Amino acid sequence: MLTRFAPAPTGYLHLGHVVNAIHVWDAATARDGRVLLRVEDHDRQRCRPEYEAAILEDLAWLGFVADGPPVRQSERDAVYRKALQPLIDRELVYACACSRTDVSGSGRRAPFDSGNSRVAQGRPGSGPGSGPGAEHRYPGTCRDKGLPLDDGVGWRVRIEPGVERFFDELRGPQEQDPAAQCGDLLVRDRLGNWTYQFAVTVDDHAQKITDVIRGVDLLASTGRQIRLARLLGRTTMPRFAHHGLVMKSPTEKLSKSDGDTGVRGLRQAGWSAEAVLNRARSVTLFP
Repeated sequence: MLTRFAPAPTGYLHLGHVVNAIHVWDAATARDGRVLLRVEDHDRQRCRPEYEAAILEDLAWLGFVADGPPVRQSERDAVYRKALQPLIDRELVYACACSRTDVSGSGRRAPFDSGNSRVAQGRPGSGPGSGPGAEHRYPGTCRDKGLPLDDGVGWRVRIEPGVERFFDELRGPQEQDPAAQCGDLLVRDRLGNWTYQFAVTVDDHAQKITDVIRGVDLLASTGRQIRLARLLGRTTMPRFAHHGLVMKSPTEKLSKSDGDTGVRGLRQAGWSAEAVLNRARSVTLFP
């Protein structure tokens, strides 16, 4: 078994990350597996080196030890280009001049659903840290415009209709139709950032990850990542397990006003690593 813990350094480690780390390392221990540490810093505008340093320090303080040094997505541009080239050669990639506002203005949304649903939604183009919510489907505005595949425009992969079926170890059988959920998948944005959906799929394939353990807010990303992995040549998919989230209620995320859930703040308040871990193990998760 080979799994990964994959924080995005857009902020400090919080209780939700700790919950995920517990799930990841507990599963690896139970199956005599290994845990890779992947720093998902693909968004160069939001990620900060000071956040990465703090995350690594807090993980060590909590006792989470990865098998090997961290792998940073910001250093893997050549890997992502090489992975995408066969899809470009097959004319499955096209340029998209649409902004987020253009896509959100299309009015095509589908609701979040943590259960077995062909239209269950996830966090488009983001990494860990965002909560569940509705998603805008790309309507295919630039699909047949033939725009040059240059910098300054987004790059999308054509996603044809069809259901992806998979088994979630915590939630049972799942069915998702990526074309209905998100439409053609953005893999590189107009600023030159590789998107979460593409980078994580390439990395899971390249690193031979056998088990993906993450929050339920990413459940709906699974179908599109399976579809993309097939296009990239992966034949055996990893096992998936999507655990609940640290939230105030089934529909509201925790906020700082609910009490400090950041590991830094808890440390400064005098909490021990054992106390933080105990709190993470006992907190109510949704859904």
